[in-house]
Amino acid sequence: MSQMSVEHLASNLYFDRTFDCEAAKILPGEYYYSNKDMVIVTVLGSCVSACIRDRVSGVGGMNHFMLPDGGDADSPVSASMRYGTYAMEILINELLKAGAKRENFEAKVFGGGNVLRGFTAINVGERNAKFVKDYLKTEHIRITAEDLIDIHPRKVYFFPRTGKVLVKKLKVVHNETLTQREIDYANKLKSESAGGGGEIDLF
Repeated sequence: MSQMSVEHLASNLYFDRTFDCEAAKILPGEYYYSNKDMVIVTVLGSCVSACIRDRVSGVGGMNHFMLPDGGDADSPVSASMRYGTYAMEILINELLKAGAKRENFEAKVFGGGNVLRGFTAINVGERNAKFVKDYLKTEHIRITAEDLIDIHPRKVYFFPRTGKVLVKKLKVVHNETLTQREIDYANKLKSESAGGGGEIDLF
């Protein structure tokens, strides 16, 4: 099923000399989770990331996604909303499998910048930001910190073991890599939601 290719575990692992620890870099459509003393890193434009962790055990993870342009994004049954729900559920389910307890969850949310010029009538960043906050409220997962919307991309460093997050606003972006990556991801989502009858199974 095409939906399964949309979210997958990040494979870009490296040693971060700045923080002197293991690191995982996640790209659009990826997520990563761990209970180790490490850092999960991503760069967000109009996409959003939810950093969710069990505040007792220290098992935590981060996703990186955007809602595809699927018509009425406010409708709870829209294809767009179902993709966002899937991105959140896959991370939450992996955390639960790793031993986290839902009642101990806390979340920090980032992204949703207005950085993709000319992207649909409604600002895709604002739509992503609204979705992630509404989803967590519905699931009764408390948001303890947020940095959403704005006009600048941001680099996010999440330390799942401690819950610490560092956010760096990228006032000057020297190349178009981030923008191109998000446009490519949005186009991929659009083609996948159009194919296969748009049916998405949630578990």
